[in-house]
Amino acid sequence: MTAETSVLGDLEAGRVRAAWPDDGADGGWRMDLEVRSAILDAFGDRTTIDWAVGPLTFRDRAALAPRDDLAGGPWRIVPGGTAVRRGAFIGTDVIVMPPSYVNVGAWIGAGSMVDSHVLVGSCAQIGERVHLAAGVTIGGVLEPPGARPVIVEDDAFVGAGSALLEGVLVGHGAVIGAGVTLTGTSRLYDVVRGRVLAGTVEAPLAVPAGAVVIPGARTLDGPFARRHGLSVSTALLVKDRDTGTSARVAMEDALR
Repeated sequence: MTAETSVLGDLEAGRVRAAWPDDGADGGWRMDLEVRSAILDAFGDRTTIDWAVGPLTFRDRAALAPRDDLAGGPWRIVPGGTAVRRGAFIGTDVIVMPPSYVNVGAWIGAGSMVDSHVLVGSCAQIGERVHLAAGVTIGGVLEPPGARPVIVEDDAFVGAGSALLEGVLVGHGAVIGAGVTLTGTSRLYDVVRGRVLAGTVEAPLAVPAGAVVIPGARTLDGPFARRHGLSVSTALLVKDRDTGTSARVAMEDALR
């Protein structure tokens, strides 16, 4: 067993993570650069293998093929074309609807829902009881190795068709409305408190805990933009989560 294979096994078992919650760290999360380096080393192995699932044939790198140990686990992987790559952690009572893809190094916490056509990118950290609605894209990160992965903390809801990219962090219990796109360097306009939250490459955007974010638009300045009535899409923090919001985004126990 190579060191890279051992790390992938530790990731799947939850013994190690690409990032850990850490109140003492900058932004509340600590990156594990050794884990990130081990994943990159696994990508360096160019050995490929073939395998078949029913009438379908696949070919990929041997070190990062899909997990083959999902049968009988404490989760539901619903039939229909989902793949969970080696080195991805799936928590107890997680549901993955088809077709979805969970990439290497990702962590999905207990009780979370990954709906259909969802991508959970490399090293992404998805907390417990999170709902990723249909068509959500969670971006991955492997390079540069010191970068923060996309993080969605416990009890958050990410609406259909949303995209979270470039290390953005969604705080505990936040609600991201359908169709919102957030990157690490996005601006989030907080209309409740009259402020602008902005991320940088070094310190990606962090959506506050309990925030409710919806898509909006901002008028572009300048003579040309005004003459043509141009605007650019943006994200608006319109309220803090309340009982009414929680009721609307709750998933029936029967579905779990």
